[in-house]
Amino acid sequence: MTSPQVDNTSGKPPKRPSDEPSVNTSEEGYERGLGSRQVQMIAIGGAIGVGLFMGAGANIAKAGPSIILMYALAGVVIFFIMRALGELLLYRPVSGSFAEYAREFLGPFFGYVTGWTYWLMWIVTGMAELTAAAIYIHFWFPTIPQWVSALVFLVVLFGVNLISVKIFGEVEFWFSMVKVTAIIGMIVIGLGVLTLGFSNAGDTAATGNLWQHGGIFPNGIGSSLMTLQGVMFAYLAVELVGVTAGESENPEKTLPKAINTLPWRIIVFYVGALTVILAVVKWTEFSEGESPFVHAFAKIGIPLGAGIVNFVVLTAALSSCNSGMYSTGRMLRDLSANKEAPQALGRLNTRRTPAAGITASVALMGVGVLLNYIVPEKAFLYVTSVATAAGIWTWMMILVSHIKYRSAVVAGRLPASSFPAPGGSALSWVALVFLAFVTCLIAYDSDARVSLYVGAVWAVFLGAGWSLVRSPARARTAIEEEPARPDPVNPA
Repeated sequence: MTSPQVDNTSGKPPKRPSDEPSVNTSEEGYERGLGSRQVQMIAIGGAIGVGLFMGAGANIAKAGPSIILMYALAGVVIFFIMRALGELLLYRPVSGSFAEYAREFLGPFFGYVTGWTYWLMWIVTGMAELTAAAIYIHFWFPTIPQWVSALVFLVVLFGVNLISVKIFGEVEFWFSMVKVTAIIGMIVIGLGVLTLGFSNAGDTAATGNLWQHGGIFPNGIGSSLMTLQGVMFAYLAVELVGVTAGESENPEKTLPKAINTLPWRIIVFYVGALTVILAVVKWTEFSEGESPFVHAFAKIGIPLGAGIVNFVVLTAALSSCNSGMYSTGRMLRDLSANKEAPQALGRLNTRRTPAAGITASVALMGVGVLLNYIVPEKAFLYVTSVATAAGIWTWMMILVSHIKYRSAVVAGRLPASSFPAPGGSALSWVALVFLAFVTCLIAYDSDARVSLYVGAVWAVFLGAGWSLVRSPARARTAIEEEPARPDPVNPA
C-alpha cells in the first residue's frame, strides 16, 4: 500500500512508498489511526502528569498556598504557547511538528536542534516517569528494588508502542480517563469534607488554610517564583497534541478543540485540585518526595483511599512514559527523513509504527533504570531539571516560529491559518520573555543548575553531529537525491 500523492505545485516532493522515509514530509506512511476521542484524551492526559501528582509536593513545601498562583500563571503562558502551536498546526499539520516549523522558518540547523532536543526531553521525562512509577510501587511493595519496577514498566510500555498507533491511542485514552475521573472525584470529596465536615480531616479542613499558617506567600515571593521551574515541568507534554497531527483522522477539527479546552483543564486539574487539597490539609504537612494527593486522602481517612490515589498517580506516570515512547519514535523519524539522523531510524514496521526509532529511544530510557539503581534518592530531581530545560527550548522554538510565520502572513508570503492565535505574535513575545525568566531561575537554583551543565554538553554533541550531517560529502548526496524545495518564507 502506498501513501497518497501530494500536489507538487506546493513545492513539496512526491511521496514515496510507506516503507521509505520521505525527505520533507515526516507524516508520510503513518496510519491516521487516532480518532477524535483519543486525541482529546491525549491532550487532557498531557496536562496531568507526574509533575502535578508528585512534583507538587516539593513545590507546596517551598511556596505554600501561593503555589496555586504559580500554576495559574504558568498555565496562562502555556495557553499562549499552545495557541501559537495551534495556528502553525492548522497552517501545515505534520507529525514532525515543532522541528518541521523550526526548520521551515528558522533554518535547517534549528530544525535539527529542536528535533533532537525534543527527543532528549522525552528520553529524560521517560526516566522521570519510570522513577516516579517505581516510587509509587513502594506504597504496596516496599521491599521491591526501585530499579526492578522501573525495568518492568519500561518493557511493558515498549511492547504497547510497537503494536500500532491505535493501540497506543486506546491505552492512552484509558490512562487519561483514569486520571481525569480520579481528579474530579478528589475535588468532589474534598469539597464534601469542606462543606459537610466528615472524615478525619473535617475538624481542621477550612478555606482559611489557604491564607493562614504564614499567609499566601509564607516563605516570600522569591521562594514562590523559584518553584516556577518545577511548575513548568508539570506542563511538559501539553504540546504532544502537535506530534499527533500526522496521525489524527481529522486534524482540522480535533486539534483546535483539544487546544481550546486547555484553559478549562488547567483551571480544574491544577488550580481547582490544588485549591481543594490545600484547603483540606494545611500546606505545612506536605513534603518533597510525597504525592500531595496521596497524603491528602490518607489524612481524610477514607478506606483504601490512599491506595486508590496511589494507583491513579502510578497511572499518570505510566501514561507520560507511554507518550514519551510515542513521541520520540516520531521525532527520530522526522530527523531521519531530513537526513539528520541515521536512515535506519526512519523505517516503519508492517504496522506503520517507527519501530526502529522507538527501540533506540527505549534503550536510552533504560539509563533511567540505572539511575534508580545508583542514586534512587536523586534520580527524580536530576532528570526533571534536564527535561524542563529541554522543554523550554522546544516551547521557545514554537513561539519564534510562530512570530516568523505571522510576519510572513502579514507580508503576503504565506496563507493565513484557519486557527489564528489571539493577540497575534504579541502574546508569543510575552511568553518568550516568561520562558527566559524561568531559564534564569534554573541558573540561579543550585540543584536545577545541573540541567544547564547537561545542556552545554548536549550543545557540544549537537554541534559535532551537525558538522557530520552537513559534511560536504553528505550535502552532495542530499542534493542529488532531493528535489529543490523553495523557501516558503523567503522565496527566491
